[in-house]
Amino acid sequence: MAAQSFKVLRILFFLIIYFLPIFVAGGDIKPIADLPSYVCDPHKWELRGMNMSAIGYCDKSLPYEVRAKDLVDRLTLAEKVQQMGNNASSIPRLGLPAYNWWSEALHGVSNVGPGTFFTEIVPGATSFPTVIHTTAAFNQSLWNAIGKVVSTEARAMYNLGQGGLTYWSPNINPVRDPRWGRITETSGEDPFVVGVYGANYVRGLQDVEGQEHTADPGSRPLKVSACCKHYAAYDVDNWYEFDRLKFDAQVTEQDMVETFLRPFEMCVKDGDVSSVMCSYNQVNKVPTCADPILLKQTLREEWKLNGYIVSDCDSVEVIHKEQRLDLDCGVTYPTALENSVKQGKANEAEIDTSLKYLYVVLMRLGFFDGSPSFTSLGKDDVCTQDHIELAAEAAREGIVLLNNVDATLPLNPDAFKTLAIIGPLANATKQMLGNYEGLPCQYVSPLSGFSAFGQVIYEQGCPNVKCPNDTLILQATEAAKQADATILVVGTDRTIEEESRDRYDLLLPGLQKDLINQVANASKGPVILVVMSAGGVDISFAKDNNRIKGILWVGHPGQEGGRAIADVVFGKYNPGGRLPLTWYTADYVSKLPMTSMPLRPVEEKGYPGRTYKFFNGSVVYPFAYGLSYTTFNYKVTTPTNVSIPIKLNKNQQCRELELTDTSIEQPCPSVVVNDLTCEDKIAFEVEVQNTGDKDGSEVVIVYSKPPEGIVGTPFKQVVGFERVFVAAKQSQKVKFELNECKSLNIVDSSGYRILPSGLHKIALGTSSEQIEVDVSFAR
Repeated sequence: MAAQSFKVLRILFFLIIYFLPIFVAGGDIKPIADLPSYVCDPHKWELRGMNMSAIGYCDKSLPYEVRAKDLVDRLTLAEKVQQMGNNASSIPRLGLPAYNWWSEALHGVSNVGPGTFFTEIVPGATSFPTVIHTTAAFNQSLWNAIGKVVSTEARAMYNLGQGGLTYWSPNINPVRDPRWGRITETSGEDPFVVGVYGANYVRGLQDVEGQEHTADPGSRPLKVSACCKHYAAYDVDNWYEFDRLKFDAQVTEQDMVETFLRPFEMCVKDGDVSSVMCSYNQVNKVPTCADPILLKQTLREEWKLNGYIVSDCDSVEVIHKEQRLDLDCGVTYPTALENSVKQGKANEAEIDTSLKYLYVVLMRLGFFDGSPSFTSLGKDDVCTQDHIELAAEAAREGIVLLNNVDATLPLNPDAFKTLAIIGPLANATKQMLGNYEGLPCQYVSPLSGFSAFGQVIYEQGCPNVKCPNDTLILQATEAAKQADATILVVGTDRTIEEESRDRYDLLLPGLQKDLINQVANASKGPVILVVMSAGGVDISFAKDNNRIKGILWVGHPGQEGGRAIADVVFGKYNPGGRLPLTWYTADYVSKLPMTSMPLRPVEEKGYPGRTYKFFNGSVVYPFAYGLSYTTFNYKVTTPTNVSIPIKLNKNQQCRELELTDTSIEQPCPSVVVNDLTCEDKIAFEVEVQNTGDKDGSEVVIVYSKPPEGIVGTPFKQVVGFERVFVAAKQSQKVKFELNECKSLNIVDSSGYRILPSGLHKIALGTSSEQIEVDVSFAR
């Protein structure tokens, strides 16, 4: 309470200082909500006795770049460097208030960054499921809708003095290793899926309705500013003696282009994100925050980033040479840059360029000119019933049904009236939020959610998630003996996997396995196992136990998680989620260190491949696995054989491929994608038939498979997906249109994206339906 009171005083102090000139000048005293809150408010300048029309950076007729230059040209060097950290100082003589760039909105408005905080005025915001959970929905419109709600609540909090406009979210690092502690923040192991999630969420955060696409993207207005992070090849936090501050990721150019950079390219090109954060780690001995190829050549020149680049917090401290950053999350820039310029070690012109990037983003946000379309937003627009219902829907859509023995699920509430709710996460509240969380509107724990369906008997089973002893297991087994059905809620929380906490194994913590087995053996009725985790866990023992009739993975499902879990178990909602990760068996992590970066197998060391694209060993559950309470069939209703002949001109050269069998070599093996016009489309329609007796949603995942015999290609790769609702005994048609270059390309060992000639295959999930695409080149 003391901290909240301090923050209220902080708001009041800010308002008094910021608007003091109005009161001193004798202007009419207005309610706080009516006072101006943007730099170029003419009334404010008039009361200061200044003509705003003479101020270039407030001249709306000028392009943002010109206005930003005018502002930067007015700054002293001392003033400039104080704008280069996340906590930018005020410049009263120019009417610039202080601004903290660091706010977070990974899955809801968060108070992790100092730019946003909660008080009695707005005590909480809608807390959606963690990103890995929401990704399991494979629903692009859902991801965008969540971004829109989060940005609405962020704007409302900004209007009330409790939030910023620049949010350093989302995290779009693909999951390379199942031990990584930050899996909860990400969209899984497939770089295309991660990129599609990132672009949709960013669009939800940033887009202003009706101005999603403009002739000049660099001047497109923003609702809030998003930031795609952590660029790039960052996925080791704290594993044995390796930590992210010092880790040097040894990455091949092939893996860099194919896996680590692709989500960022999609976030910039498709999402038009306005910021990118570089990561702590080095890549091939070069710190990412000091790599001119990554930051200048790739981000700005090739991808055309319309925005600024920021360092991960305090990462500048570990860098001793060339910088290409615009903003430092930390204090190194503000404290060191001025002397560096005076000593000739830094160029003031480069500081000017960085500041112009920053001010243009603030101008696009309305920080200088106001944003009339958002000024009406206030506390009544945070934690609305619609927002809470969207959080519940997101939680339901992301739940994955892993096992359903004898079609035990869904349970009939008339037949199962007494429920034993058991486990260290059975009454979870804060644990459901994951990390980078804010304060939620409310909590619905699993215990509370199941209480709506019957009489519950609750036993914790373990003192906490680490389950260090068996002192509570006996009471749990006794509860299971009394109930018509038993729901076991187990898994992990932030004490097991989070930022700076990588895992060492893929097992349930402590004695959770003993708890599950003993409760299952004692239970009078069916046992349903609910696994709450980010990364995969080896639950083969439960999968093989016939007394455990159903298994659900529920991620960390956000504030409404308990309601969503209960709705699925009792059939109010038919699960349709798919795993965005491969769930490996426990022995996988003994076969290779977390620090081995290659995705492909390293044969000389005996290391297996990584992700569904390069690993073909046994797994607990594969990528994209998920069951339903109904059944679906696919039928391709368009031609299943497509020919794409491409005529080359004299400037387009063929490129050789490394083949397992040279007898299959094509006259022109491949062509670099950047040398092609890429105008051909592969259009097809899939009829999704619900052959069961329950309504449900199906995720149609489209994979491409390259021609056989090319060395080092993935087994398959996701190139499209759609989630479609189909009523019982009905069908729905889903249309796909693929670009031949984007969907059929592979990355060779030199890092070139190439289009191979030969017979490509388009596969639909695990269905036998496929489309054959014959690509050929001729002059």
